[in-house]
Amino acid sequence: MLSAIATLTARLEQALVNAFGSELQGTDPVLVPASNPKFGDYQANVAMALAKRLQRKPRVIAEQIVANLDVADICEPPEIAGPGFINLRLTTAYLEAQLRAIAPDARLGVAPVQQSQKVIVDFSSPNIAKEMHVGHLRSTIIGDSIARVLEFIGHDVLRLNHVGDWGTQFGMLITHLRAVCPEALTSAAAVDIGDLVMFYKQAKQRFDTDEDFKARSRQAVVELQSGDPAAQAAWQLLCDQSRQAFQKIYDRLDIRIIERGESFYNPLLSEVVAALQDQGLLVEDQGAQVVFLDGFTNKAGEPQPLIIQKSNGGFNYATTDLAAIRQRTQQEQAQRILYVVDVGQASHFTQVFQVAAKAGWIPDDVELAHVPFGLVQGEDGKKFKTRSGETVRLQDLLDEAISRARVDLETRIAAEGRDETTDFIQSVAETVGIGAVKYADLSQNRTSNYIFSYDKMLALQGNTAPYLLYAYVRVQGISRKGQINLQALDTEATIHLEDESEFALAKHILQLDEAIAEVARDLYPNRLCQYLFELSQKFNQFYDRCSVLQADEPQRTSRLMLCDLTARTLQLGLSLLGIQVIERM
Repeated sequence: MLSAIATLTARLEQALVNAFGSELQGTDPVLVPASNPKFGDYQANVAMALAKRLQRKPRVIAEQIVANLDVADICEPPEIAGPGFINLRLTTAYLEAQLRAIAPDARLGVAPVQQSQKVIVDFSSPNIAKEMHVGHLRSTIIGDSIARVLEFIGHDVLRLNHVGDWGTQFGMLITHLRAVCPEALTSAAAVDIGDLVMFYKQAKQRFDTDEDFKARSRQAVVELQSGDPAAQAAWQLLCDQSRQAFQKIYDRLDIRIIERGESFYNPLLSEVVAALQDQGLLVEDQGAQVVFLDGFTNKAGEPQPLIIQKSNGGFNYATTDLAAIRQRTQQEQAQRILYVVDVGQASHFTQVFQVAAKAGWIPDDVELAHVPFGLVQGEDGKKFKTRSGETVRLQDLLDEAISRARVDLETRIAAEGRDETTDFIQSVAETVGIGAVKYADLSQNRTSNYIFSYDKMLALQGNTAPYLLYAYVRVQGISRKGQINLQALDTEATIHLEDESEFALAKHILQLDEAIAEVARDLYPNRLCQYLFELSQKFNQFYDRCSVLQADEPQRTSRLMLCDLTARTLQLGLSLLGIQVIERM
């Protein structure tokens, strides 16, 4: 089923051709939702855009478009406002028919894409031997939501976790553990992730201050890279310990992801160097193999190269990322590759993408995109840390959110004189707490830094997960009070829209496909959050103005159907953000 905006766009495009000839075939009618309800539901601004090209006044152009526009089955007669805005208002009959059409549809009218793509979403990417911390939060949550949206509309999505599981840090860690805790290199039960973090910090300090230790660490890297059995076994053990800790976080956040760390691409690095060499792209610079880039200079204004192979023969992140691009385009046949990585890596990806393009590794039909995001900040506007100045562990952050959600819930239960089981309280606290953390992040423009506040994210008012969840709970409350199975409503029943709040809610429900399409195209989950927030607002206005259970038929069933469509839209939208709903709060 085509959405209203898709249908109107197609009709306007045809009207342009009918009015001005085939040379305007494919012209964007510049159709947008109306900024003010008094102007209708949609506004076409194409007349202003065509004025110079057609050498006519915009209003005259608008009149000719309207004269050739066939929308009587969808809209009331179009109106021309101001210099040439074409205002379109959907008819009541059309709205009611669209609602009836989506009512039996589990996808609520959101059609899969006509042409599915193979999409890779590269996100999360923690480092082995380190705990996941607040710095991993945004990549993990944003990447998961983008993947969910793309999967829902029918793309073949490969979710990849490019973990840091190779390189100098392992030589450093293994060398240190040989001295202080050798059993950690042979027994999985010897240490946990917390111990590994402590040992890593100690190893890093020694590496930075002890030249002998640094030399032995580098030798350990050589042993690991050459396939030494003891080094390989120790490395595998350390990786497994970290993976177990990561998986606990992913399970709590309901994240599905496939690990392909730096070690996966390590065997491919020499091929990258050879291929770039064969194409004449590599240049020796101070003993290193580099590619000089367009538009990148150092402080002295000299061309700045990207190092592909170090003077000692080693490789770096750029080499690994180039190997990944080759593998993902050639073996995986990916058509869209999205890197959900913080904004600080923007220059790195620009450089890597440029080298890949120079090498011909990005086919014309393949899109590579860095999906950047800003920092998580504390309420003081600085980088979010613990009171002691340490980076906040992601495990601790989630625990705190759940604990605070539980306190809020218990306080509300006591105030209402309710008697609830411990299991119920804990289940709701976990859903609300985790949902609040996710939504607080996703509701922000990802390119901006955002202030992390437990109080704000757990509030029942404002653009928060609890506010949206409460709107869903309200619908379930209507169902329980009226002893009505909303799933058993007659989907063929007539929907009657009378009150202003019913019209506003109905129109918004029918814009779900537009919101999802926008996220899939532009990769900003906050736009779906904003849609769901406004849906909750419009539902609450409807709830306050319109009686549901006490209404006479057929209005009672009509309003019940509106309630059900609202709840299902919220449930679907929240699921695409990775957030579960609850029946009661």
